[in-house]
Amino acid sequence: MRRVTRLVSTVAVTAALALTASACGESSTETADGESPGVGIAFDVGGRDDQSFNEAAARGADQAEEELGISANFQTARNDETDADREQRLTELAQEGYNPVIGVGFLYGNAITRVAEQFPDTTFGVVDAVAEGDNVYSMVFAEHEASYLAGVAAALKTETGKVGFIGGVNIPLIQKFQAGFEQGVNDTDPEVEVDVQYLYADDDRGFTDVAKAKEQADGMLGRDIDVIYSAAGLAGNGSIEEVAGVEGAWAIGVDSDQYLQDGLAEYKDSILTSAVKGVNVAVFDLIQSVHDGEPLNGIGEYTLADEGVWLATSGGFIDDIMDEIDTAREGIISGEIVVNDTP
Repeated sequence: MRRVTRLVSTVAVTAALALTASACGESSTETADGESPGVGIAFDVGGRDDQSFNEAAARGADQAEEELGISANFQTARNDETDADREQRLTELAQEGYNPVIGVGFLYGNAITRVAEQFPDTTFGVVDAVAEGDNVYSMVFAEHEASYLAGVAAALKTETGKVGFIGGVNIPLIQKFQAGFEQGVNDTDPEVEVDVQYLYADDDRGFTDVAKAKEQADGMLGRDIDVIYSAAGLAGNGSIEEVAGVEGAWAIGVDSDQYLQDGLAEYKDSILTSAVKGVNVAVFDLIQSVHDGEPLNGIGEYTLADEGVWLATSGGFIDDIMDEIDTAREGIISGEIVVNDTP
Protein backbone atom coordinates (compact mmCIF):
# COMPACT_ATOMS: atom_id res chain seq x y z
CA MET A 1 0.00 0.00 0.00
CA ARG A 2 2.46 2.67 1.14
CA ARG A 3 5.95 2.74 2.45
CA VAL A 4 8.57 5.00 3.94
CA THR A 5 11.08 5.86 1.23
CA ARG A 6 14.12 6.79 3.28
CA LEU A 7 15.23 5.87 6.77
CA VAL A 8 18.54 7.03 8.10
CA SER A 9 18.83 4.09 10.47
CA THR A 10 16.93 1.78 12.80
CA VAL A 11 17.82 1.37 16.42
CA ALA A 12 16.91 -1.82 18.23
CA VAL A 13 15.03 -1.41 21.46
CA THR A 14 16.75 -2.62 24.60
CA ALA A 15 15.49 -5.82 26.20
CA ALA A 16 14.80 -4.17 29.51
CA LEU A 17 14.23 -0.51 30.28
CA ALA A 18 15.11 1.37 33.43
CA LEU A 19 12.24 1.68 35.85
CA THR A 20 13.29 4.95 37.40
CA ALA A 21 14.39 8.29 36.02
CA SER A 22 18.01 9.30 36.34
CA ALA A 23 19.26 12.60 37.65
CA CYS A 24 19.97 13.86 34.11
CA GLY A 25 16.26 13.65 33.26
CA GLU A 26 16.27 10.27 31.51
CA SER A 27 12.88 8.65 31.90
CA SER A 28 11.59 5.13 32.08
CA THR A 29 9.35 4.01 29.25
CA GLU A 30 7.52 1.72 31.65
CA THR A 31 5.16 2.25 34.54
CA ALA A 32 5.68 0.79 38.00
CA ASP A 33 3.94 -2.44 36.95
CA GLY A 34 6.41 -2.87 34.06
CA GLU A 35 4.15 -1.77 31.22
CA SER A 36 4.27 1.40 29.13
CA PRO A 37 1.11 3.55 29.48
CA GLY A 38 1.03 3.85 25.68
CA VAL A 39 1.79 6.54 23.15
CA GLY A 40 1.91 10.24 23.98
CA ILE A 41 0.68 12.56 21.23
CA ALA A 42 1.05 16.33 21.39
CA PHE A 43 -1.27 17.95 18.84
CA ASP A 44 -0.80 21.23 17.06
CA VAL A 45 -3.36 24.00 17.64
CA GLY A 46 -6.90 22.92 16.84
CA GLY A 47 -6.77 19.55 18.60
CA ARG A 48 -7.84 16.15 17.36
CA ASP A 49 -11.26 17.35 16.22
CA ASP A 50 -9.97 19.79 13.61
CA GLN A 51 -11.35 17.42 10.91
CA SER A 52 -8.03 17.80 9.09
CA PHE A 53 -4.36 17.57 10.12
CA ASN A 54 -4.54 16.61 13.80
CA GLU A 55 -7.47 14.32 13.10
CA ALA A 56 -5.28 12.38 10.68
CA ALA A 57 -2.65 11.83 13.37
CA ALA A 58 -5.34 10.74 15.81
CA ARG A 59 -6.56 8.10 13.38
CA GLY A 60 -3.09 6.57 13.41
CA ALA A 61 -3.27 6.32 17.20
CA ASP A 62 -6.81 4.93 17.02
CA GLN A 63 -5.57 2.23 14.65
CA ALA A 64 -2.79 1.35 17.09
CA GLU A 65 -5.31 0.97 19.88
CA GLU A 66 -7.57 -1.22 17.76
CA GLU A 67 -4.86 -3.42 16.23
CA LEU A 68 -2.13 -3.39 18.88
CA GLY A 69 -4.01 -2.62 22.07
CA ILE A 70 -1.94 0.53 22.66
CA SER A 71 -3.75 3.48 24.23
CA ALA A 72 -2.89 7.13 23.65
CA ASN A 73 -2.65 10.25 25.78
CA PHE A 74 -3.64 13.25 23.65
CA GLN A 75 -2.44 16.75 24.51
CA THR A 76 -3.22 19.94 22.54
CA ALA A 77 -1.24 23.11 21.95
CA ARG A 78 -2.70 26.57 22.49
CA ASN A 79 -2.30 29.57 20.21
CA ASP A 80 0.80 31.68 20.81
CA GLU A 81 2.72 28.98 22.63
CA THR A 82 6.49 29.22 23.00
CA ASP A 83 9.06 26.50 22.39
CA ALA A 84 9.33 26.23 26.17
CA ASP A 85 5.61 25.39 26.39
CA ARG A 86 5.94 22.67 23.78
CA GLU A 87 9.09 21.35 25.41
CA GLN A 88 7.34 21.09 28.77
CA ARG A 89 4.43 19.15 27.25
CA LEU A 90 6.77 16.65 25.58
CA THR A 91 8.90 16.34 28.73
CA GLU A 92 5.89 15.51 30.87
CA LEU A 93 4.78 12.79 28.45
CA ALA A 94 8.27 11.26 28.44
CA GLN A 95 8.55 11.44 32.23
CA GLU A 96 5.25 9.60 32.53
CA GLY A 97 6.69 6.76 30.47
CA TYR A 98 4.86 7.21 27.18
CA ASN A 99 6.71 5.66 24.25
CA PRO A 100 6.74 6.85 21.57
CA VAL A 101 6.13 10.54 22.16
CA ILE A 102 4.98 12.32 19.02
CA GLY A 103 4.76 16.03 18.26
CA VAL A 104 2.20 16.74 15.55
CA GLY A 105 3.20 19.82 13.58
CA PHE A 106 6.35 21.63 12.46
CA LEU A 107 6.35 23.86 15.55
CA TYR A 108 7.42 20.86 17.64
CA GLY A 109 10.66 20.36 15.71
CA ASN A 110 13.05 22.27 17.98
CA ALA A 111 11.41 21.02 21.17
CA ILE A 112 11.63 17.40 20.02
CA THR A 113 15.37 17.78 19.38
CA ARG A 114 16.00 19.07 22.90
CA VAL A 115 13.72 16.68 24.77
CA ALA A 116 14.86 13.60 22.85
CA GLU A 117 18.40 14.24 24.01
CA GLN A 118 17.24 14.15 27.63
CA PHE A 119 15.35 10.85 27.21
CA PRO A 120 17.54 8.57 25.05
CA ASP A 121 15.53 5.46 25.93
CA THR A 122 12.31 6.96 24.58
CA THR A 123 11.49 7.12 20.88
CA PHE A 124 10.22 10.49 19.64
CA GLY A 125 8.42 11.39 16.45
CA VAL A 126 7.65 14.71 14.80
CA VAL A 127 5.31 15.38 11.91
CA ASP A 128 6.18 18.01 9.27
CA ALA A 129 9.62 18.82 10.65
CA VAL A 130 13.09 17.31 10.74
CA ALA A 131 14.49 17.02 14.26
CA GLU A 132 17.88 15.74 15.37
CA GLY A 133 18.55 12.70 17.52
CA ASP A 134 19.27 9.00 17.17
CA ASN A 135 15.95 8.30 18.89
CA VAL A 136 13.88 10.61 16.66
CA TYR A 137 11.74 9.75 13.63
CA SER A 138 10.92 12.76 11.45
CA MET A 139 7.83 12.32 9.25
CA VAL A 140 7.74 14.55 6.18
CA PHE A 141 5.36 14.56 3.23
CA ALA A 142 5.24 15.54 -0.43
CA GLU A 143 2.32 17.93 0.06
CA HIS A 144 3.16 19.69 -3.20
CA GLU A 145 2.60 16.48 -5.19
CA ALA A 146 -0.92 15.89 -3.86
CA SER A 147 -1.61 19.61 -4.27
CA TYR A 148 -0.58 19.40 -7.93
CA LEU A 149 -3.31 16.83 -8.49
CA ALA A 150 -5.76 19.09 -6.64
CA GLY A 151 -4.75 21.84 -9.07
CA VAL A 152 -5.46 19.57 -12.04
CA ALA A 153 -8.92 18.85 -10.64
CA ALA A 154 -9.61 22.54 -9.98
CA ALA A 155 -8.60 23.57 -13.49
CA LEU A 156 -10.83 20.92 -15.03
CA LYS A 157 -13.85 21.64 -12.81
CA THR A 158 -13.96 25.44 -12.74
CA GLU A 159 -16.76 26.99 -14.77
CA THR A 160 -15.62 30.57 -14.30
CA GLY A 161 -11.95 30.10 -15.09
CA LYS A 162 -11.04 31.35 -11.60
CA VAL A 163 -9.84 29.25 -8.66
CA GLY A 164 -8.49 30.16 -5.24
CA PHE A 165 -5.98 29.03 -2.65
CA ILE A 166 -6.30 29.97 1.04
CA GLY A 167 -3.27 29.27 3.23
CA GLY A 168 -3.39 29.44 7.00
CA VAL A 169 0.03 30.98 7.62
CA ASN A 170 2.51 32.21 5.01
CA ILE A 171 5.35 29.83 5.86
CA PRO A 172 7.43 27.40 3.74
CA LEU A 173 5.32 24.38 4.72
CA ILE A 174 2.06 25.93 3.49
CA GLN A 175 3.80 27.43 0.49
CA LYS A 176 4.43 23.84 -0.64
CA PHE A 177 0.67 23.37 -0.94
CA GLN A 178 0.36 26.64 -2.84
CA ALA A 179 3.22 25.83 -5.21
CA GLY A 180 1.90 22.41 -6.18
CA PHE A 181 -1.65 23.68 -6.60
CA GLU A 182 -0.66 26.61 -8.80
CA GLN A 183 1.54 24.42 -10.98
CA GLY A 184 -1.18 21.81 -11.36
CA VAL A 185 -3.66 24.47 -12.47
CA ASN A 186 -1.25 26.17 -14.86
CA ASP A 187 -0.01 22.94 -16.44
CA THR A 188 -3.61 21.85 -17.02
CA ASP A 189 -5.04 25.14 -18.29
CA PRO A 190 -2.82 28.25 -18.28
CA GLU A 191 -5.90 30.40 -18.91
CA VAL A 192 -7.30 29.65 -15.46
CA GLU A 193 -6.55 32.37 -12.89
CA VAL A 194 -5.30 31.42 -9.43
CA ASP A 195 -6.03 33.81 -6.55
CA VAL A 196 -3.74 33.20 -3.55
CA GLN A 197 -4.57 34.52 -0.08
CA TYR A 198 -3.13 33.84 3.37
CA LEU A 199 -5.01 34.32 6.64
CA TYR A 200 -1.90 35.44 8.55
CA ALA A 201 1.67 36.22 7.62
CA ASP A 202 3.22 34.70 10.77
CA ASP A 203 0.66 33.75 13.39
CA ASP A 204 -0.52 30.23 14.19
CA ARG A 205 -4.06 31.56 14.56
CA GLY A 206 -4.11 30.94 10.82
CA PHE A 207 -4.76 27.30 11.65
CA THR A 208 -7.70 27.97 13.99
CA ASP A 209 -9.37 31.21 12.85
CA VAL A 210 -12.50 29.75 11.24
CA ALA A 211 -14.19 33.16 10.94
CA LYS A 212 -11.31 34.67 8.99
CA ALA A 213 -11.25 31.73 6.59
CA LYS A 214 -14.99 32.19 6.02
CA GLU A 215 -14.36 35.84 5.29
CA GLN A 216 -11.59 35.08 2.79
CA ALA A 217 -13.70 32.47 1.04
CA ASP A 218 -16.65 34.84 0.88
CA GLY A 219 -14.47 37.44 -0.82
CA MET A 220 -13.22 34.92 -3.35
CA LEU A 221 -16.70 33.70 -4.14
CA GLY A 222 -17.74 37.31 -4.67
CA ARG A 223 -15.00 37.57 -7.31
CA ASP A 224 -16.49 34.62 -9.24
CA ILE A 225 -13.96 32.10 -7.96
CA ASP A 226 -15.79 28.78 -7.95
CA VAL A 227 -13.14 26.32 -6.66
CA ILE A 228 -11.29 27.04 -3.40
CA TYR A 229 -8.47 24.93 -1.96
CA SER A 230 -7.72 25.68 1.69
CA ALA A 231 -4.59 24.56 3.53
CA ALA A 232 -5.33 25.97 6.95
CA GLY A 233 -6.14 23.15 9.35
CA LEU A 234 -9.19 23.79 11.50
CA ALA A 235 -9.58 27.28 10.02
CA GLY A 236 -10.14 25.77 6.59
CA ASN A 237 -13.44 24.35 7.78
CA GLY A 238 -14.77 27.89 7.66
CA SER A 239 -13.87 28.10 4.00
CA ILE A 240 -15.65 24.81 3.29
CA GLU A 241 -18.76 26.03 5.09
CA GLU A 242 -18.80 29.26 3.08
CA VAL A 243 -18.34 27.45 -0.23
CA ALA A 244 -21.19 25.08 0.61
CA GLY A 245 -23.54 28.07 0.72
CA VAL A 246 -22.96 28.91 -2.94
CA GLU A 247 -24.51 26.74 -5.63
CA GLY A 248 -22.02 25.46 -8.16
CA ALA A 249 -18.96 26.24 -6.05
CA TRP A 250 -16.49 23.59 -4.92
CA ALA A 251 -14.18 23.27 -1.92
CA ILE A 252 -11.02 21.17 -1.95
CA GLY A 253 -10.11 19.70 1.43
CA VAL A 254 -6.69 19.06 2.89
CA ASP A 255 -4.72 16.55 4.98
CA SER A 256 -7.69 14.26 5.70
CA ASP A 257 -10.38 13.11 3.27
CA GLN A 258 -12.70 15.85 4.45
CA TYR A 259 -15.71 14.41 2.61
CA LEU A 260 -15.63 11.60 5.19
CA GLN A 261 -15.29 13.79 8.29
CA ASP A 262 -18.35 13.66 10.54
CA GLY A 263 -17.91 17.29 11.57
CA LEU A 264 -18.22 18.39 7.93
CA ALA A 265 -20.99 16.01 6.88
CA GLU A 266 -23.50 18.75 6.11
CA TYR A 267 -21.07 20.29 3.61
CA LYS A 268 -19.74 17.13 1.99
CA ASP A 269 -21.66 17.56 -1.26
CA SER A 270 -19.58 20.67 -1.91
CA ILE A 271 -16.21 18.99 -1.22
CA LEU A 272 -14.85 18.18 -4.66
CA THR A 273 -11.87 16.21 -3.38
CA SER A 274 -9.10 16.45 -0.77
CA ALA A 275 -5.31 16.48 -1.02
CA VAL A 276 -4.62 13.87 1.64
CA LYS A 277 -1.46 13.38 3.70
CA GLY A 278 -0.97 9.97 5.26
CA VAL A 279 -0.22 11.37 8.71
CA ASN A 280 -2.20 8.48 10.17
CA VAL A 281 -0.01 6.05 8.21
CA ALA A 282 3.21 7.63 9.48
CA VAL A 283 2.02 7.77 13.09
CA PHE A 284 0.94 4.14 13.01
CA ASP A 285 4.24 3.14 11.37
CA LEU A 286 6.15 4.64 14.29
CA ILE A 287 3.92 3.23 17.02
CA GLN A 288 4.06 -0.24 15.48
CA SER A 289 7.85 -0.08 15.16
CA VAL A 290 8.21 0.65 18.88
CA HIS A 291 5.71 -2.08 19.67
CA ASP A 292 7.73 -4.54 17.57
CA GLY A 293 10.98 -3.60 19.31
CA GLU A 294 12.54 -2.02 16.23
CA PRO A 295 11.80 1.70 16.59
CA LEU A 296 12.13 3.79 13.46
CA ASN A 297 14.43 6.78 13.42
CA GLY A 298 15.88 9.19 10.90
CA ILE A 299 13.72 10.72 8.18
CA GLY A 300 10.65 9.04 6.74
CA GLU A 301 9.49 10.58 3.46
CA TYR A 302 5.89 9.92 2.42
CA THR A 303 5.33 10.67 -1.26
CA LEU A 304 2.88 10.13 -4.08
CA ALA A 305 4.90 7.17 -5.35
CA ASP A 306 4.46 5.18 -2.13
CA GLU A 307 0.93 6.44 -1.46
CA GLY A 308 2.07 8.62 1.39
CA VAL A 309 0.00 11.42 -0.17
CA TRP A 310 -2.91 11.11 -2.56
CA LEU A 311 -6.04 12.74 -3.99
CA ALA A 312 -9.30 11.54 -2.46
CA THR A 313 -12.11 10.25 -4.68
CA SER A 314 -14.90 10.12 -2.07
CA GLY A 315 -18.22 11.41 -3.36
CA GLY A 316 -17.42 10.52 -6.95
CA PHE A 317 -17.18 14.18 -7.97
CA ILE A 318 -13.91 13.73 -9.88
CA ASP A 319 -14.75 10.39 -11.46
CA ASP A 320 -15.25 12.06 -14.84
CA ILE A 321 -11.72 13.53 -14.85
CA MET A 322 -9.82 10.59 -13.41
CA ASP A 323 -8.06 9.86 -16.70
CA GLU A 324 -6.42 13.30 -16.59
CA ILE A 325 -5.61 13.00 -12.88
CA ASP A 326 -4.14 9.52 -13.31
CA THR A 327 -2.00 10.78 -16.19
CA ALA A 328 -0.66 13.58 -13.99
CA ARG A 329 -0.07 11.18 -11.11
CA GLU A 330 1.89 8.80 -13.32
CA GLY A 331 3.89 11.72 -14.69
CA ILE A 332 4.92 12.79 -11.19
CA ILE A 333 5.86 9.26 -10.14
CA SER A 334 7.91 8.66 -13.29
CA GLY A 335 9.71 11.98 -12.94
CA GLU A 336 8.32 13.38 -16.17
CA ILE A 337 6.58 16.04 -14.10
CA VAL A 338 8.73 17.72 -11.46
CA VAL A 339 6.53 19.53 -8.97
CA ASN A 340 7.80 22.76 -7.44
CA ASP A 341 7.84 22.93 -3.65
CA THR A 342 8.12 26.73 -3.58
CA PRO A 343 5.83 29.25 -5.33
